[in-house]
Amino acid sequence: MSSSTRITDKELNEALMDKQEKKPVDEKQKWVNRILKSAKQYHKICPYFDKRTKMCFITLGTKCDREGKFDTCPVFKAFLEKKYDDYKAKNQPLPLDFSDVVASPL
Repeated sequence: MSSSTRITDKELNEALMDKQEKKPVDEKQKWVNRILKSAKQYHKICPYFDKRTKMCFITLGTKCDREGKFDTCPVFKAFLEKKYDDYKAKNQPLPLDFSDVVASPL
């Protein structure tokens, strides 16, 4: 073997650290996507959308420009990401279903 194909210990450790740093983000996105999919099973439009006034309850009083479609809504996704961070900060188990997210006291 030539020395140019060998990986040094430093390079190996850097590669492993990069992999470990990316894991929480991937876990967070996996959980958010799973909860979004679960929410789609329960609701046809966003559960935080008021049909009568066209307002979003998450942003408290601003008009929803997506007309209740929440599958690609950045506000709903940010709300779920914040919920994930709250659960992780309090060392509580992550809910497996959207109904558990709604029912939790956080």
